Amino acid sequence: MKYLSAAFALAACLCAQDSTAPNYSAAGLVNGASFAPGLAPNTIVSLFGTNLSWNTVGLQAGDLAGGEMPTSLGNVEVYFEGWPAYLYYVSPLQINLLIPSALLPGRFQFWVDRQGTRGPIITVTLQAVAPALFETAPGVSVATHLDGTPVAAGAPATGGEIVTLWATGLGGTIPGLDDGALANGAQWLSQASLFGVQINGAALDPSAILYAGVAPGYAGLYQVNVTLPAQLPANPEIRLSLAGALSPAGVILPAN
Repeated sequence: MKYLSAAFALAACLCAQDSTAPNYSAAGLVNGASFAPGLAPNTIVSLFGTNLSWNTVGLQAGDLAGGEMPTSLGNVEVYFEGWPAYLYYVSPLQINLLIPSALLPGRFQFWVDRQGTRGPIITVTLQAVAPALFETAPGVSVATHLDGTPVAAGAPATGGEIVTLWATGLGGTIPGLDDGALANGAQWLSQASLFGVQINGAALDPSAILYAGVAPGYAGLYQVNVTLPAQLPANPEIRLSLAGALSPAGVILPAN
């Protein structure tokens, strides 16, 4: 009887430990720009759940050894089929991470390891590309003027102006990407001929796209420098297209 009691005590202990393990589902792993479904190699994504880390820790300059992002932050690691992801931020409820660029499209087993305690193994699917614009507020794109100041309601874009759009999920580049490394210069999209920008559903002339590639000094972040049409509608919807994939609808560019 004493052995049976000990077994029950051990089971209760294990259940208590399990209740503090990282907890999440496939639906909680989303594109970090749009917070909508859409995962691809070299894409910044966010994972939402509970017990993901003990503390809130953000990426610091000292974490970038040799110009490469860390795969461990705040005693948390994240894996795609055994490939470590690169970490921007960890907290008990959210992790922001970069999917390794070396991965190919397909299905992967994914898990979080918090200081030796593993969360559930879930299956996620990576697409070839997953274009998405970063947003300053729901439905408002992150964009900057040539002087680097934000495009906003109080400082809108104007017709004929060159602006920079900020995105993730735009795939491979030429030259190729180094996993987790900060880009040290311009690297155009490898599928640049299949890339486009749409204003209110109308594709801009390709000559209006001055640059589409990784943002120097960052990992997983892409920039698109584009000349806006001379006749620019007020607050138009703006979308990126790449190889048949479109960034989410309903995102506007502040413009007058």
